[in-house]
Amino acid sequence: MLSYVCLGTNDLEGAKRFYDAVLGALGMRRCVTGDPAWDRVSAGWGLYEHDGLEELAVWVGTPFDQRQASAGNGTMVAFRAGSRQEVDRFHAAALAHGGTSEGAPGLRPQYESNFYAAYVRDADGNKLAAVCRSPA
Repeated sequence: MLSYVCLGTNDLEGAKRFYDAVLGALGMRRCVTGDPAWDRVSAGWGLYEHDGLEELAVWVGTPFDQRQASAGNGTMVAFRAGSRQEVDRFHAAALAHGGTSEGAPGLRPQYESNFYAAYVRDADGNKLAAVCRSPA
């Protein structure tokens, strides 16, 4: 359904450190594009293959219009976690790398009986979630 998601940042090096830790907690690694021009303005995590033949990734980069990046009100990117422990590690990694909590890890039975999630914001205000729907 999705090809990619892109979030803006005003500090690419800081965002790389944050997302390496936070998405690393979910088993994601940084994409390697091999394009020095692109790598100077963005970084991605997930699957990427050369020439855009296949792409399923989240990218963080400086806005193309050269204006300040800002978070969208009501915008959130949710990542699938393989276990509740991954959700916990995601949340802890975010807080340890400059993020803020928007909801500690825990069950959200109002959504589903096994909906275990955590919510954070990165330094640019982008809201992220990690969700595990498996039983404990």
